[in-house]
Amino acid sequence: MGSTSANVEVRLTVAQCFRTLSSSTVPEDIISALQTLHSFLDDGAESAASSAQQAEFRRAHYTRTLQFLVSNTQADWLHGLSAPQRTQLWDGLFLKGPPEQALLVLMEAIGELRHTASLGHLVSIAEKFLQGGRLSDLLWTYCLQAAPSDSPQLRETLLSRISALPDITANKLHANNRTIFLPQQYYALLASDMLTALERTCQALRGGTDCSLTFVAQALGKVCIQGHSGSVLAVMAPRLSVCTRSDMVWQRVCWKLMENVPQRWMESVLTGLVQAVSGPDTLGRIIGNLVLTNKKAQFVLTHKLLLLQYKYKTQVLRTILGYLAADRERRPLLIQVLRSVSQAWANPSAVKHTPLEQQFYVSKALLLSVCLLKDSELQELRSELLQCMLGGMQSHLDSSVVRIRNMGMVVGECLSSRMDINGTKLKFEYEQDEETRELLSLMTPSTCHEAEAEPVNRVNPPVETTETDPSAQNISSQGELRSQPSKTDPDSDLDSDDELTPYDMSGDQEMSQAAAPRYLRDCLETLMSSEDPERVELSLRVAESLVRRNVFAAREISVQMTKVLLHMEDKHSINGFRNLRQSTMVALTVTDCIPVTQYLTTEFYSLNYSLRQRLDILEVLAIAAQELSTPITHKRAAPTGSASTAELTPYPGDDPVHWRQVVEKRIQSKTRRISQSATKTASMASPNRYAPVAGYFFFPLLRNYDRPQVTFDLLGSDHLVLGRLIHTLGLFMHLAANAPIAAQMGCALLDFIWAVRYHVDQMVRRSVLFAVCSVFLSMPAQNLLVDFSDQLFETRTWLANVAEGDPDEDCRSLAVQSLVLLDKSLKKQLQDPQALSLES
Repeated sequence: MGSTSANVEVRLTVAQCFRTLSSSTVPEDIISALQTLHSFLDDGAESAASSAQQAEFRRAHYTRTLQFLVSNTQADWLHGLSAPQRTQLWDGLFLKGPPEQALLVLMEAIGELRHTASLGHLVSIAEKFLQGGRLSDLLWTYCLQAAPSDSPQLRETLLSRISALPDITANKLHANNRTIFLPQQYYALLASDMLTALERTCQALRGGTDCSLTFVAQALGKVCIQGHSGSVLAVMAPRLSVCTRSDMVWQRVCWKLMENVPQRWMESVLTGLVQAVSGPDTLGRIIGNLVLTNKKAQFVLTHKLLLLQYKYKTQVLRTILGYLAADRERRPLLIQVLRSVSQAWANPSAVKHTPLEQQFYVSKALLLSVCLLKDSELQELRSELLQCMLGGMQSHLDSSVVRIRNMGMVVGECLSSRMDINGTKLKFEYEQDEETRELLSLMTPSTCHEAEAEPVNRVNPPVETTETDPSAQNISSQGELRSQPSKTDPDSDLDSDDELTPYDMSGDQEMSQAAAPRYLRDCLETLMSSEDPERVELSLRVAESLVRRNVFAAREISVQMTKVLLHMEDKHSINGFRNLRQSTMVALTVTDCIPVTQYLTTEFYSLNYSLRQRLDILEVLAIAAQELSTPITHKRAAPTGSASTAELTPYPGDDPVHWRQVVEKRIQSKTRRISQSATKTASMASPNRYAPVAGYFFFPLLRNYDRPQVTFDLLGSDHLVLGRLIHTLGLFMHLAANAPIAAQMGCALLDFIWAVRYHVDQMVRRSVLFAVCSVFLSMPAQNLLVDFSDQLFETRTWLANVAEGDPDEDCRSLAVQSLVLLDKSLKKQLQDPQALSLES
């Protein structure tokens, strides 16, 4: 009966206050009604309402009261209040009652009101709500499970408003948004309020009060799933790291917080947390053994962040793997991770089809996992690791991509060094770059132990170094004094050569007993028969200049000399041998184009040639084609008697150009111009030497590509040569732009590459897409419509699929460029009436 009478009294009192505020014009009645409503929210002995009446008002009438106030923002009685009265009586009702109800009413009102003074007033109240720590009170209310009215629908709505508050205010206020509502400031404030709620929870637990962290965990997960995990956890992680270092209550609170995160939001929370913490020890103190009790967390930490996603830094890998290795109960998961990572690294299909960045990421995870193994665990896994190392190295070394081969060699070296198989260690020769140095650094003891221990005291080490530095300096200085001769020794002055000026020998050259050949045939004979390293080197160094100076003599022996150079080996370790040989073959190809080109293209498919020689043939043809397509800059040859005639001053009237230039200069100096464009020198027209012979470079290379040989299988295992061949053909096509034979070359090239467009090797796919770009750039657009009208749709569909789904980034980029070129060509031709009539 007591509770029923209290409910009736509160309902009647609130209704009377609403009638007074709606109809009365007397200021004293308005103020009295607002004070009566305030009495239901005042705490302490000064409140006129009983605790039962206050509880009933908070439960059933508070939200309705705030909605009534919002609906009367334009009422006369509100504007009749003074500023202090409005702040105390009107604004105070939003800032004193249950925070969850006040927040919902404020967000609903801000979303519905138009841009008026009332909207600005409500926004100011919302700003005070956040600055006054009401969000912390809201979270703490749910920790105590003391919310007046709670339901799953209310919780979901409240979580949505808390997590999306910056979006709601930005969509409504636009450029007039307040600073506190910006994502950077708001989510940092929300993180601080969460920490305050957690701290109050720890204090309550020490006092024997039960608490629940379900709502705080749901709020954390909701914010993280919306993409704000970085802003929130950047504030929370350092504070949690400090609090959990020596306080077991804080550790239990953090563990319970992570356990209560809903499964659908667990991934986003863990992903942000492993990036925000400073090391594996901190992660272990915050989440405990969550990876053992939560299947979602186990999947994220042991599989998804290691094998499926590869955008994270190396520190994230150290944190995850160090966390798994830090506890005895979690170490079986480390061995499980090692097995899965090693299988992924050694998988031939993964080497061919996954991006290079992901392979590099998996390689780092493999090395860090091996580094964290104990010797006993390493002995148990030795056979599996050995099998992984051999198979993975084979897959990586078979790749045509240099970065993949380097990764295979570095990981193979590190694994063999860690396993110490029979005291033998693998050693490869490769060019070190940033990636290889990073992989090698992962196996050093400092980085391995860095993942296992996190330093706590970071102040003492500098003091120790400052104490030891002087002694080290004294020792080094004493060593320097001992190494220098004593200045007081009388014999040192007699033998000193300090005053003598050293002779400059920087321009000296070693005298050669052999002379460089002056005739091309002598050079050829030396290259064919001589065993003298010095004569061979001199002949190679002058061969190119002799070929270019003696064109007629070069044409007589061009094929023979090309054959000698193609089969020549570096027996004497000549410096720059490959470049010297290549430049000479290029000069021969440019000088006597058709015979040499026919010989090289025929020999490309012949027997008993190594892959290196076939690649040399393609390089020579490509460089020669580029040189032939470059315009020749004609320079006037100096006369024979230039030395004698230079001393004579010619008469100005003898040169007809001279007086014309003088007159032109005088006209230019006397002419007054308001504006003058920059003078452009007219480029000299020159014939394209490549266009008439483009077919000799191009078509013979398409002749026997589908005929496998004993030592050469172009469509089989020799992916490197196939990729280089397609790239070279694409280069020939690009250089043949505007040539009459370009249309035929484009048709033949597209027919050839269409059969290998889905090749497993990414280098071949890159070359195919480069060739497609060359065809679209060089082939006349009208020929695309005429010759490929049936294949254009299929070609465009294939390019779109490559641009979206190819694992290689370069392939995707080339496919996008090809699509742009194709669309431009089609659009240009479809706008041309002559092209439309031709197509029809």
